[in-house]
Amino acid sequence: MKKRIVSVTTLIAAGALSLTGCVASAEDIAGGSSSSDDSKGTIKIAEFSGWEEGIATTELWRVILEDAGYTVEVDAVDAGTVFQGLSDGDYDVTTDVWEPTTHAEYLDKYGDGIEKVGTWNEDSKLTVAVNADAPIDSLEDLAAHADEFGNTIVGIEPGAGLTGAMNNSVIPEYGLEGMTFQTSSTPAMLAELQAAENAGENVVVTLWEPHWAYSAYDIKNLDDPKGALGSAESLNVYSREGFADDFSEVEGWLANFTMDTELLAGLEDLMFNQNPDATDWEPIVREWIADNQDYVDGLTA
Repeated sequence: MKKRIVSVTTLIAAGALSLTGCVASAEDIAGGSSSSDDSKGTIKIAEFSGWEEGIATTELWRVILEDAGYTVEVDAVDAGTVFQGLSDGDYDVTTDVWEPTTHAEYLDKYGDGIEKVGTWNEDSKLTVAVNADAPIDSLEDLAAHADEFGNTIVGIEPGAGLTGAMNNSVIPEYGLEGMTFQTSSTPAMLAELQAAENAGENVVVTLWEPHWAYSAYDIKNLDDPKGALGSAESLNVYSREGFADDFSEVEGWLANFTMDTELLAGLEDLMFNQNPDATDWEPIVREWIADNQDYVDGLTA
């Protein structure tokens, strides 16, 4: 009789373990696989490669989420891959979607397959900047002075929304077809800006605000009387479909996330201007958090 009781008890225990395993597997499917038994799940963030506000906010949330018990994976990719990945469910969330102009093309294409989580900044804008002592103050005058800028406008990534705005609106509106619009990457653009400043030469670059370059270099924005670059834009968090169901706590935090331009500029300055050779963002972000602890605590209150 004892043997039978022991056998039944063993079967019940084995069944319980089997059910526990099923629950764990369901959580992995719903909330992403976990790299640690203690993790609340893995969150995959798509980061806009080269876009400093996207890098800064991604790295800030990486630290916050990891401290809260989540595993975070970050993939730095171009804009098209960000939106495609969210639509396909390969990524969970991204922090750097510009509306209504910069990423309009991508939102038109992928908007039905992704979800807007919230708006965190409404003071951003696309710009064309020149050295502060340049002989012009407006985009209207650039074509006539093109030779003083080497007949070149230095841009960023070919697939960026800002690049699209230049090609589709700014260049035709201001008759700049005679200038070479040089595109490659944001770091390359900043290198050209630095080189021109070091040499005391004129330079014209595509840029955006907020950006740490405005505190690092002696530059000014060219007026845009025709509004070809669009008006002020908002910075938004977007997610894949179903993210709110799988990570309701995090979705709630991100939905209420706000960061004014002054706070963002301070974080960007510390990361990209004061530590230009950094390869590990965590200690730098933690330094900024220590100086802004009340604000950061409020993000997950």
